[in-house]
Parts: sequence; C-alpha cells; structure tokens
Amino acid sequence: MDTLDHVMIRVEDLDESLEWYQTHLDYEEKGRWEADTFTNVFLGPEDMHEDGAKLELTYNHDGRSYEMGDAWGHIAVRVPEGELEERYEELMDEGVEDYRDPESCGGRYAFVRDPDGHEIEIVKRDQGALWSLDHTMIRVEDADEALAWWTRKLGYAYTGKRWEADSFANYFMAPVGAAEEEMTVELTYNYDGRSYEMGDAWGHLAVRTDDLDEAWDDLMTRDAEDYRDPESCGDRYAFTKDQDGHEIEIVTRD
Repeated sequence: MDTLDHVMIRVEDLDESLEWYQTHLDYEEKGRWEADTFTNVFLGPEDMHEDGAKLELTYNHDGRSYEMGDAWGHIAVRVPEGELEERYEELMDEGVEDYRDPESCGGRYAFVRDPDGHEIEIVKRDQGALWSLDHTMIRVEDADEALAWWTRKLGYAYTGKRWEADSFANYFMAPVGAAEEEMTVELTYNYDGRSYEMGDAWGHLAVRTDDLDEAWDDLMTRDAEDYRDPESCGDRYAFTKDQDGHEIEIVTRD
C-alpha cells in the first residue's frame, strides 16, 4: 500500500465548513465530486507536498445530523516551531472556538474545533506546508491488535514515534519510506479497557495505491475484512475495516 491520501469527515453545512477551512486554515479546493444525494469536496494548503494528505468534506443533501462518537479522535495540522502561540492567537482573533489553548497543553500543542465539532490539534512541525495535515488520531481497544493490523494488512511501519503516559499510549504508523510531509496515523490506546462508539461524523481514512485490484487481493490474502469490494464500488475504490471498525478506503492515484 502507498501513502495516506485523505481523511473524510461529514459536515452538516457545506458552505459554512468550506468558509471555516478556507478562512482559518487557508485551505483551497483540490477537487469536488457532485452526486445526486451528496457532495464531496477535497481541501488542502496551496503548496501542499505531492504526497500530502487532503481533507475530504462530505455533505449529504438530506439535512441529516451526525453523532461524533469517540472512536475517532482528531486531525492534526502543522505550524512551524516557535509559532504555536502566535497562530493560536490568530485563530482566536478570527473567532475560532477557544477549546484547549497552548498553555493548558504544556506549550506542546493546542486544540480547536470546526463548526461541526471535529477536534483539530495544532502541532509544531518544521516540515510540511503551514496547516497541512500531520496525522489523524483514532482510538483502539487493543494496542497489540491495532499495531499488527496496520503492519500486516497495509504493510505500514511503526515510525518510532510513541508517547507513553500513565494512563495511555500513542503510536504513529506510516508507510515504509514515507516522506516527513506525509500524514501518519496515530493509534491511541487507553489502559483502562474502555470501549468506543464509532459515531458517523467521521467517515474514513483513505490509502492510495497504484493497482486497486492487486491491493484488494493482497488485503483478502491477509484476511482483511471484505467490507466493500472494488466491483461493488464501480471499480473506482474499495473499503475494508480495521480491527475496531474504522473504515479504510483504498483508492487509486489520479
């Protein structure tokens, strides 16, 4: 499998969400797919890396509302070292919700929320474009199973980045040989044995491949879940699920 292509979230007001991401994170539209019942819009910084991940906003035309759940945690966006407080204050001046400021996070990171309540972490990185996607965090119920799934099913590698705390651990996964600018997956494991609700405000992570059928055959050989095969998706993409039920889309390059 190749690099992480995008992360999809569902929004209740497309115009409001587009304005929020374009105004506060300086994102631009990278692509759009209009269907009878929904619209997908892909966003990212103007100068994003060629293997940088995009943010996909999905708007369903039936006016539904969504439950956030807690199986998905957040997306993280980058600001240069030394600019965390300055960038956070800029967001505050623009009217963004004051959720978790840098001081409350030990000066290491901060959090805001978008109009639908999706959490967005701001992290200090000197690689990648300003506001580019650094990682997507998902919560897992068994760390060993999750690490094995990403390694065995997708061929990803543990990057060596981990954070062990008294009550939880974070592990970061990426394709072998991934560029620093690519998005990673953060697996969060809480030691108290809790379970999680998937909700539907978060959609999926997408992994890019050069050959959809070959990638799907590899997944089936590795006993990945046969959730939506290429044929059922018009041979444009396919879906599997990880051990906790997070949806993983397999897409081909443009």
